[in-house]
Amino acid sequence: MFRRIGFSSCLDETAPKASPAAAAAGGKGEPVKSVVRVHFPARNMTLSYYNDLFDLKVGDIVFVEGKLEGLRGRVVDVTYNFKIKLSDYKRVISVADTEVRGEFFFAGSHFITFDPTVLPYAKFISWFKAPDQEDDLYVSGSDDSGFDLNDLSAMKISREIAERGHGYYMENRVRYICLDGTKGRAAAEGSQTYELEFEYQNGEIRNLTCSCFCSYPCKHEFAAMLQLRETLELIAKHYEAPYKASNYFAAVAKGTLMSMVVDGKETGSMLLG
Repeated sequence: MFRRIGFSSCLDETAPKASPAAAAAGGKGEPVKSVVRVHFPARNMTLSYYNDLFDLKVGDIVFVEGKLEGLRGRVVDVTYNFKIKLSDYKRVISVADTEVRGEFFFAGSHFITFDPTVLPYAKFISWFKAPDQEDDLYVSGSDDSGFDLNDLSAMKISREIAERGHGYYMENRVRYICLDGTKGRAAAEGSQTYELEFEYQNGEIRNLTCSCFCSYPCKHEFAAMLQLRETLELIAKHYEAPYKASNYFAAVAKGTLMSMVVDGKETGSMLLG
C-alpha cells in the first residue's frame, strides 16, 4: 500500500502572501528595501543586514556577504522604517526557495517524488548554498570508467573511507538524490554541503564526481551510492509504475524537508494518506 504526503507550503495556491511594505507599494513586484535580523545557528549569532534584492519575511532562509558568507541563516526580524550608513552594513545576497507544492511518497529515511517540478535540484541546493558568483569557474574531466551499483567494491575505495561513507549513509547525510533519465545529482552533508553528479544506466554508474574535489573516491560518493541503491530497491518494490511513467525520481531526507519547508512557516497545509 502506498503511503503518501502532500505539501502546500502556503495556503494561497497562486503566490506567497506579500509583506506589509510590499502590499503598501501597490504590488509593483519590486523588492522592498529593508534591514533584517538574521540568526546563524552554526555560530549561534544574530546580526543585521541590509536588503534591497528580495521581499523578505520572517522565517526566510538567506545567505549574506561578509565574514559569514556561505553560512545559512534564518530571518528573525524585518524592519522597513530605517536610516543607515550603507558602508556599515553587509547585504543579503540570496534567499532559499522553500516553497514546495506536490506529492511525496514514503521511502525509508526519505520522502520521494516522481514529479520533476516538485523539488528539482536547483530548488533543493538553494537551501544550502548561495549561487555561484559569475567569476567562479569549474573544469572537469573523465576517464569514462564505471562500476556496478550492486558491487561497490569496484569503486576501489579504501576500507577506512568506505566505513566513513557507510556512517554518512546511516546518519542520513545524503540529504537529496535524484535521477532524471540517466543523469543523477546528489547532495551530502559533511563539514559543508557537497554536490555530486553521476550517470546511471542498466545498473552501472559512470562519471561519478564530488565537489569535495578529492583525487580519489570519497566518503560522500560512497554514501550517495548506498542511498541510490536503497532508493532504487524501494522504488522497484513499491513504486515501479510511477517511476516508469516519469523516468524521474527525487528523494529528500525526511528531516531536511521538514526543517526547511515546514519550520518557520506560519501558513501552509499537509495531507497524509
